[in-house]
Amino acid sequence: MTGQDTEALRLRAVTALTTARERTALLTSCVEDSELTAQHSPLMSPLVWDLAHIGNQEEQWLWRAVAGREALRPEIDPLYDAFRHPRAARPSLPLLAPAEARAYAADVRGRVLDVLGTARLEGRPLVDAGFAFGMIAQHEQQHDETMLITHQLRKGPAALSAPAPPPSHGSGPLVHEVLVPGGPFTMGTDDEPWALDNERPAHTRIVPAFFVDTVPVTNGAYQAFIADGGYREERWWRPEGWAQIREHSIVAPLFWHQDGGRWLRRRFGVTEPVPEDEPVLHVSWYEADAYASWAGRRLPTEAEWEKAARHDPVSGRSRRYPWGDADPEPVHANLGQRHLGPAPAGGYPEGASPLGVRQLIGDVWEWTASDFLPYPGFRAFPYKEYSEVFFGPAHKVLRGGSFAVDPVACRGTFRNWDLPVRRQIFSGFRTARDAEPV
Repeated sequence: MTGQDTEALRLRAVTALTTARERTALLTSCVEDSELTAQHSPLMSPLVWDLAHIGNQEEQWLWRAVAGREALRPEIDPLYDAFRHPRAARPSLPLLAPAEARAYAADVRGRVLDVLGTARLEGRPLVDAGFAFGMIAQHEQQHDETMLITHQLRKGPAALSAPAPPPSHGSGPLVHEVLVPGGPFTMGTDDEPWALDNERPAHTRIVPAFFVDTVPVTNGAYQAFIADGGYREERWWRPEGWAQIREHSIVAPLFWHQDGGRWLRRRFGVTEPVPEDEPVLHVSWYEADAYASWAGRRLPTEAEWEKAARHDPVSGRSRRYPWGDADPEPVHANLGQRHLGPAPAGGYPEGASPLGVRQLIGDVWEWTASDFLPYPGFRAFPYKEYSEVFFGPAHKVLRGGSFAVDPVACRGTFRNWDLPVRRQIFSGFRTARDAEPV
């Protein structure tokens, strides 16, 4: 690696870490300290736990593991171990108070930036191409998304604001679905320097031809499912999903309610009409699967989703993103919390795939039909708790990112996963169907 390459890598890491910390500061400074220490839902941690956890992970990986320095606060490691304490129990822990948590995270960051200024960015897997710094930037952004979910769940007046996404535009109406030709494609990656272990290794998948929705399923389309008795007809639902909606009296996406015959939603403290042209948001895997069954379609598999997003049928290669290999710009996708919701369906034509599929990156996480499983040749790195302990049929894969995801934690190979009952996440979906045999 040349000196110029090293300096460019340092700059990239500094930018990623700084961008994440600015967002963390926004999410933890827009409410009073009492709201930071409160638990707004048993599904989520208090915001102050996330803040100190971010600092603790950074200390463990960049100060201790990369720089080889002595622990700053080893006594708090157990408090911020995500596997030791379930979210519902975290408010009862002796957590750092907001001022102390801020000071701790800032102290760690100052030391880490000094380390980054002199660290070798090659020679061992943890530091090659600045991996550990990229991993921690992604970790912080992932917790920023988690904190944004907490903001959506909290009661009370709006604490966040952002401009509306750009309107959809184009030369005319879009086709409803796109044919993705069958054949092999390269799934996963070997050369994305900050890709996480579950995205690796690159391998060939054979995917039969299929049709996929040009855009994610919209609120208007989902309302037709509701109006047709979708939540009352057991035949559309998996047994576990049917039990879930009956037990919890679910009749619509989370945060929706009816008033005078029209659907309203609560979005970050504001009650507003549900816009029919936006991708549907806050639906579980079971709801997405039931809608697809009702529509005579199905959810795409994870391999189908990635082929639709990355495969270039002309060159035969897999791109980093639907639009190519360049990093995301605002014209490509709705990312980075620039807006507080998805853009209308059909937006971001500059971000379309070679086949014309839109909004595969950003706007809403998209449920797929697939369980979260390792790729052939998977190796846990740098710790098995990141991915390996979640593999299996309990978790379903989501792809593509949402408006709440930063570009550093979103790419064509990035894999998210969650339990199929989850609705508080920024999740939507698109549907697919098999291509008819020729």
